[in-house]
Amino acid sequence: MAEQDICPHLDSIGEVTKEDLLQKSKGTCQSCGAGGPNLWACLQVKSEAAPPPVGHPLKAVPIAVAEEEGSESEEDELKPRGLTGMKNIGNSCYMNAALQALSNCPPLTQFFLDCSGLVRTDKKPALCKSYQKLISELWHKKRPSYVVPTSLSHGIKLVNPMFRGYAQQDTQEFLRCLMDQLHEELKEPLTECSMSSEGSDGEDRRDGDRSPSEDDFLSCDSGSSSDRGEGGGPGEGELLVQDEPGGGLISEKERLKERRVSGSSLRGGSQEMDEDADVDTAAAEEPQSTPCSPVRTLQELHNKLSSSPPRSSPLRSAGPVYAFKKAQLLLGARKKKQSHYRSVISDIFDGSILSLVQCLTCDRVSNTVETFQDLSLPIPGKEDLAKLHSSIHQNLPVKTGACPDTYGSQGWITYIMDSIRRFVVSCIPSWFWGPMVTLEDCLAAFFAADELKGDNMYSCERCKKLRNGVKYCKVLRLPEILCIHLKRFRHEVMYSFKINSHVSFPLEGLDMRPFLAKESPSQVTTYDLLSVICHHGTAGSGHYIAYCQNVINGQWYEFDDQYVTEVHETVVQNAEAYVLFYRKSSEESVRERQKVVALANMKEPSLLQFYISREWLNKFNTFAEPGPISNHTFLCQHGGIPPNKYHYIDDLVVIVPQNVWEYLYNSFGGGPAVNHLYMCAICQVEIEALAKRRKTEIDTFIKLNKEFQAEEAPPVILCISMQWFREWESFVKGKDNEPPGPIDNSKIGVMKGGHIQLKQGADYGQISEETWQYLLGIYGGGPEIAVRQTVAPADPDSLHGERKIEAETRAL
Repeated sequence: MAEQDICPHLDSIGEVTKEDLLQKSKGTCQSCGAGGPNLWACLQVKSEAAPPPVGHPLKAVPIAVAEEEGSESEEDELKPRGLTGMKNIGNSCYMNAALQALSNCPPLTQFFLDCSGLVRTDKKPALCKSYQKLISELWHKKRPSYVVPTSLSHGIKLVNPMFRGYAQQDTQEFLRCLMDQLHEELKEPLTECSMSSEGSDGEDRRDGDRSPSEDDFLSCDSGSSSDRGEGGGPGEGELLVQDEPGGGLISEKERLKERRVSGSSLRGGSQEMDEDADVDTAAAEEPQSTPCSPVRTLQELHNKLSSSPPRSSPLRSAGPVYAFKKAQLLLGARKKKQSHYRSVISDIFDGSILSLVQCLTCDRVSNTVETFQDLSLPIPGKEDLAKLHSSIHQNLPVKTGACPDTYGSQGWITYIMDSIRRFVVSCIPSWFWGPMVTLEDCLAAFFAADELKGDNMYSCERCKKLRNGVKYCKVLRLPEILCIHLKRFRHEVMYSFKINSHVSFPLEGLDMRPFLAKESPSQVTTYDLLSVICHHGTAGSGHYIAYCQNVINGQWYEFDDQYVTEVHETVVQNAEAYVLFYRKSSEESVRERQKVVALANMKEPSLLQFYISREWLNKFNTFAEPGPISNHTFLCQHGGIPPNKYHYIDDLVVIVPQNVWEYLYNSFGGGPAVNHLYMCAICQVEIEALAKRRKTEIDTFIKLNKEFQAEEAPPVILCISMQWFREWESFVKGKDNEPPGPIDNSKIGVMKGGHIQLKQGADYGQISEETWQYLLGIYGGGPEIAVRQTVAPADPDSLHGERKIEAETRAL
């Protein structure tokens, strides 16, 4: 019996002495050269290291990777990839499920695989690099069974302290934080040429700082209570405190949103997007053309007002009251020029909503265009469903033309299926089945009109008083990938709970046409499901998994941390969805790609070769609506290559034959045509001049500030707004390419007794009069605010007279 207990492998181990163990403990790692004895750490890192990235693991048009064509066999291309799990590193299922859902979004994944040269950033923590490495690991043909997303997890914790530690978090909050940071690291300014070529699509791009306007009104309410659908995205247009399972810490930003009664989010812009269009719907039947988004008009206004700041300020010679009010008016119009930015994140996930508020007394309509990255939809209850379904056959309680029916014509087949479904549900007790809710019901609740009355009356600008009104919204531009978040978690003051109602959702053919605005340029309105994130558990704790459709073989898989299992589509349909990712579906785009492939395979000899943006070609390969050709991603405004991009231009362009270029140009427009690549000499001169200007300004400031610090009792100390100073500092240190606007001291000053005084608690800095005059001469602005003025010497004659009067007074 004892002999059977002896391990049969002992004979193969051999004899190891104490000296051998000591010698081995002094070894070194072959990769990094680190010494023992903890070489197991190097082994762990090496085992987690990714194999070299592959060129094109997803289906793509061969011209996008023509130089790598033939590197893999057809059998390898048809072999499914992306079926790699992720290890749970401590309550990280919320992160793993979100990353798997994003990984199975072909436009985004294809960008990080085929356009790896575009993933460049100097911003910390370089989360885009960590995400690119993770995607390369997940989609490599020699993939491991699972990976450990340590680098990305560490980066997201640096970005947002909420994710530090090992507490349970909300997967939707993680998605928003991740995509916001990816956008910040990958964003590029939109040139005037690219904005004009993109037309209306360029009007609602994200702005650089991505902070919403504080003066906008809140729109896109859904339902009849305060927990209505958000306007989309993490901008301040959301209406409800963010749902968070796992005990749910509610951020201060979300609490502010809940307290706001009116406001809207231009998700991606500090530039105000409100347009108060006085539209009299009852006056005449003539069509009135009011622009849906005034971005371009506002941008042109900013350009005209801030193109050439004055060398000196005329406010010093004017009176203090006049100077202060004049400064406020001027600086209100002459702000720093707002730059518009885009990135692969905004190209894929950003859509826009047109929100309208109508006064029911004077019929005045206020328009607001909001950019959203996701739609947070309420889950309607039984009473809400009855109201929604009754509104299909009844007119909404608003004036004619104010808000059309929520549902459009759905066809007799849809009507019959809907009737059968509701009959089956009615035969089962509601306590057992609960209300049958569809994703279309949630969308209808989100886009339903709201009556503004009672305590929630509308403050009409025309009537100058509170009035009854109606608020409604429609989608102005549909995103390439539509992210939908179902609001399953409610957080009250004393408790939290989860809405477990089953929401049925289509795997194919989600039609967004009933919710489109008439002004929408979107041609493709049908979506197919890519992935769905599910939460199992309660509001206090639970577990996240993801169901994703593999883009290569079309099969559905369950991603449960490090375990990946193939499932039938019925399993997906019965899932308790929390976040869904839908992709635009278009057979026309597939036919377009097939035509281009056929043209590329013809290999006709051509006298000219054309360069085309690799990033746009990736859009053509993966988008249903790629938009016009945009070669401005690698060109400057002068038509050359910017000096900072010239050394990696091969990563930015693809050479296509003449017949392919002509077909793409005739089909999509845009451009411009590029047959020769050269570094722009004008940009080089501008860069050198900008560097010289920065050095001169910062050296002069340091010199004047040293002289100011050396003065024991300076006769005058002037104040400068630290907000403006930080913008100037970022410019002269090279962190911001745009110079600041005029000096804006209006926020740190207040009028008292006809004089401009420093506001108590203002954020300001102290500088000398010489420094003030130097900065004022370059940027202009004002007003001038002093904390210590020069005391004028007393007049000898007046002093003698005072002494005489004092002597006479004493004598009396």
